Amino acid sequence: MNTCLSRNLIIALTAATALATLTSCSDSADAAKSAGVEQITVAGAAVTKDTALHDALPDAIKKSGTVRVATDVPYAPFEMFVAEGEPELTGLDYDLGQALGAKLGVKFDFAPQKFDGIVPAIQAGKFDAAMSAMTDNKERQAVVDFVDYSVSGSGIMVAKGNPEKITTLDDLCGKKAAVQAATNQLDLLKNHQAKCKAAGRGEIDIRTFPKDSDAQLALRSGKVVAQVQTKPAAGWTAKTADGGNAFQVVDDPAAAGGYGASPNGIAVSKKLPQLSDAIQKALQALIDDGTVTKIFDKYGVASIAVKEATKNVAVD
Repeated sequence: MNTCLSRNLIIALTAATALATLTSCSDSADAAKSAGVEQITVAGAAVTKDTALHDALPDAIKKSGTVRVATDVPYAPFEMFVAEGEPELTGLDYDLGQALGAKLGVKFDFAPQKFDGIVPAIQAGKFDAAMSAMTDNKERQAVVDFVDYSVSGSGIMVAKGNPEKITTLDDLCGKKAAVQAATNQLDLLKNHQAKCKAAGRGEIDIRTFPKDSDAQLALRSGKVVAQVQTKPAAGWTAKTADGGNAFQVVDDPAAAGGYGASPNGIAVSKKLPQLSDAIQKALQALIDDGTVTKIFDKYGVASIAVKEATKNVAVD
């Protein structure tokens, strides 16, 4: 994630829609309950323990059989509660964690932790790792290691069927676009105005709204032709709103993960290099066998998944 505001933006997704969809995500719970068995199913994919990867884990984790994972809930579609007021978790990060745990032959035990306290908690030894849509950056790399699993930025959401044939940001020139005020996405549209002028087209008619849900309503009612928000939020909204029949996401081939995309990673304690190495190898195995694609597609964000598991990829 790029900013705390982006996190708040996704939290503001329509709760009723999200909860309706979560009731169909039972394989997340099945995965958690099946920890310790030789094979589980996550997002329709069978995941089997790799004995060699298990043997490569730190001795303490092999002995406990558990990787302690911090996560900030809710932050759709990465981490959510299956039902409001209940502790059971679901979401992209949770499902991916269960798949990684199964591949490594241990349990990924998720526990809620306020986002700004996650890295300090790992440093203090309270957690071994974190899966919370955390942006991999050089500042955080100084205290934790990252195994990067997604790259995400800003995306464009349009009405189902894309009646205005929007394919890139350039197609918003001269048209009305909705965005939440004081976000990276608003800056993205403002910075694109010069390109609109250079192309001899009108500026984007930027309509700002105090909440993401207000911007979504403007798109639903036809007052704008598109809404610009974080790509994961756009993907999840398109997947869940009206059963997937209200919106769709524009996938620009030149910005597969979104505009201004940055890497997101699993944060791992620097005291556990064997763990980060094992997670990287397990993630690559799940990429190669298609499990990662199925998990990301389940949440409407297949385009932000990486094709290669890397470590500490951020360079600035």
